[in-house]
Amino acid sequence: MSRQPFILTAEGLNKSFAGFQAIRDLSFYLDIGELRTVIGPNGAGKSTFLDLITGRTRPDSGALMFEEKDDLLKLNEYQIQRLGIGRKFQTPTVYTRHTVYENLLLSLAGSRGLWSSLFHRTKPAEDERIDEILQVIKLSDRAYDRAGSLAHGQKQWLEIGMLLAQDAKLMLVDEPAAGMTDEETHRTGELLMSLAGPRTIVVIEHDMTFVRQISAGRKVTVLHQGGILCEGSIDRVQNDERVIEVYLGRKSRARAKPKAKPQANSHAA
Repeated sequence: MSRQPFILTAEGLNKSFAGFQAIRDLSFYLDIGELRTVIGPNGAGKSTFLDLITGRTRPDSGALMFEEKDDLLKLNEYQIQRLGIGRKFQTPTVYTRHTVYENLLLSLAGSRGLWSSLFHRTKPAEDERIDEILQVIKLSDRAYDRAGSLAHGQKQWLEIGMLLAQDAKLMLVDEPAAGMTDEETHRTGELLMSLAGPRTIVVIEHDMTFVRQISAGRKVTVLHQGGILCEGSIDRVQNDERVIEVYLGRKSRARAKPKAKPQANSHAA
């Protein structure tokens, strides 16, 4: 029985910046339809890895293939996006002065650009697609509100909707839970889990409650010093002594650090 091709194959990637090795002999394999969470301490190489995938940064060496046929290292950012690779940054990058509906319209696959998209007569199929996405991201009631008026979590959902409008096969989502309330975080997890399967998703995250929510029954990758430290189920990762030492234990110690005692008021002249 033949193996299903990986949607993303990275082998032996290396990248240095002014003597600092951000990515070190990194090999990474992602199945079609998978939801993979990537965790690790600051400086582990997580964002640099996404930069390599999207063409924002070029590796010093290694191979990076999409669907085992497209060499991403030979393509520029625009060509990579056209293949169906979309990225959502930690800080939402929506068109704040345009409505939610217009943001999705501008992102539709095959969009003709800002002005032509906004002023051409939309086709029934385009309206239907936008309505479908609005329902998925639960922003139907805000469709004609300016994106700048949305709450932080809603802007994150809109940007995920914009990736759907682009018809991205591979969605790279960078710290979606950052700055969210607990309710928004849980809802974001439900949204991403509902999209996995028809879409392949890589999520970079630090919020371990969120990681546990979206990683049940799925593989988690831990990066450290630019390479893969550990990979497996969330239970395996959380109980790995190396991960506890370099990441989870450090986070626990940070949470447990006692707050400084307030200094007594001084009435000296």
